[in-house]
Amino acid sequence: MYPSTDYRFIVRNYRVGDIVQVARLWEQTGMGHPSRGDDSNTIERTIKCGGRLILVEEAETGLICGSSWVTTDGRRMFIHHFGILPEFQGIKLSHLLMKASLDFVKDMGMQVKLEVHQSNLRATELYKRYGFRRLGDYDVYIIRDLSEIKTG
Repeated sequence: MYPSTDYRFIVRNYRVGDIVQVARLWEQTGMGHPSRGDDSNTIERTIKCGGRLILVEEAETGLICGSSWVTTDGRRMFIHHFGILPEFQGIKLSHLLMKASLDFVKDMGMQVKLEVHQSNLRATELYKRYGFRRLGDYDVYIIRDLSEIKTG
């Protein structure tokens, strides 16, 4: 658990039973969906590889209202699925979550990288506030469906 000055909320690590609420959070915020591989097996695999899924929970209700999924490739850390449920936005929970995420990154002693859509001005301002800088003019490419991999 991470210390918080707002005792209405707990910042803590993911537990196996959290997947239903986490999946709901990611769907409501547009960050993830099981069809993208955002499931309990993937979460647990990334944690075993040195990552962490940090959550914000409303203390009174147990509702998970924020997440930051920090993964690693062994050289650097990646922050993704960083978000707060809409009804909890604007009360500084993103700062609690970012501080816990960056404390973890710092403890791991690695660089940190994240991706954010250019139109998400609220998020880009938050990230800049914590020291993130735009990484040039790189395009991002992905293959989600492994059947689409071409090897020849």
